[in-house]
Amino acid sequence: MKTFNIPQFYRSGIIGAIKNARKGDDPRKKDFTPTLLDFGPVRFYIARHFGFCYGVENAIEISYRAIEENPGKRIFLLSQMIHNPEVNADLRSRGIRFIMDTEGNQFIEWSELKPEDVVIIPAFGTTIEIENKLNEIGIEVQTYNTTCPFVERVWKKSEKLGKENYTIIIHGKQNHEETRATFSHSKENAPSLVVRNIEETKILSDFILGKRPAEDFDSYFKVHYSNGFDMERDLQRIGVVNQTTMLATETQQIADYLKNVMIEKYGEENIKDHFADTRDTLCYATNDNQQATYGLLEQSADLAIVVGGYNSSNTSHLVELCETKFPTYFINTEREIESNTLINHFNFHTQKRISTDNFLPRKDIVNIVLTSGASCPDAVVDAVLKKLLSFFPSASEVEEALNKAITPA
Repeated sequence: MKTFNIPQFYRSGIIGAIKNARKGDDPRKKDFTPTLLDFGPVRFYIARHFGFCYGVENAIEISYRAIEENPGKRIFLLSQMIHNPEVNADLRSRGIRFIMDTEGNQFIEWSELKPEDVVIIPAFGTTIEIENKLNEIGIEVQTYNTTCPFVERVWKKSEKLGKENYTIIIHGKQNHEETRATFSHSKENAPSLVVRNIEETKILSDFILGKRPAEDFDSYFKVHYSNGFDMERDLQRIGVVNQTTMLATETQQIADYLKNVMIEKYGEENIKDHFADTRDTLCYATNDNQQATYGLLEQSADLAIVVGGYNSSNTSHLVELCETKFPTYFINTEREIESNTLINHFNFHTQKRISTDNFLPRKDIVNIVLTSGASCPDAVVDAVLKKLLSFFPSASEVEEALNKAITPA
């Protein structure tokens, strides 16, 4: 796989060494068991896969190259390049300005942009409407287009389904940049509709089966479907794609549910005429990180720390998985850990930042699960580990624990 030129301050000593050792031992990624980093009074279970993925590293490399190649020019990002506060803050400190927030609200009006300005398209991609707007202004958009290739793969899958006269059902968060971009591209080729979860899918299925009156359709899905969408016509042939960072199990559940609905309505012998069996469109990193989290769930631990941006979809799903077994703390940097008793963290269910006392248990050996989202620098995970380690004065030296963890028996 291609390697990228990433600023050294995003790299790490501890996590980098573990990842390199695991890559050498397991190049085909068959083993999802975590690495045990044993410091004596505290032990860390480090997930097999986490941190920067291909798309994120690609976006970071292109963004820093844009800065280097355009001294004196105004450089803009459409919105957050990735969902990580540390990365976005560093780009801002280097003079990059953000045109809008993650919800699409404008910070800078289009009329303020000039043809000679540099605009970076973030890893999530952008809508056709925004790309056309930039072209109208005269801004060249492809040189610094950091759209993740796995997002583009979803667009191509949608285009193929559209050409085969399938309606596209997109599993995603309606306001997420990636889903907005995917919907924009999808509706160019086919009727398209976004469902957030299995609950919305069940409501959609009721309309397909005629269990809900057609006149109620708009009250549930009006802002989530393409112009000219006709419920009775456009729900006869469907295919499912997704926002690449959603839970793989939920996407599969939605696809299976809709397939069974179409079998119920049209008969199993006719299913190929009404349901496109699409392969899962999650990116490899989302799959790997979620599988590695299932590996963490097989361990006996006292708590889990998940590191990443609070608006990161893929990170929130790792938190969701960890919560099924451990007390789980979602933090964006080591600064959220105030002491060996107090931690500030994010409740993604309520979308609020909260504080918890006595988060570290008082026992002879504390076991901590540690992972991060695909947009979180390894250096930040290193800092979190070291901060936690500082609360255990009798802990082994890092080099000793690291050598024990990665040296073959």
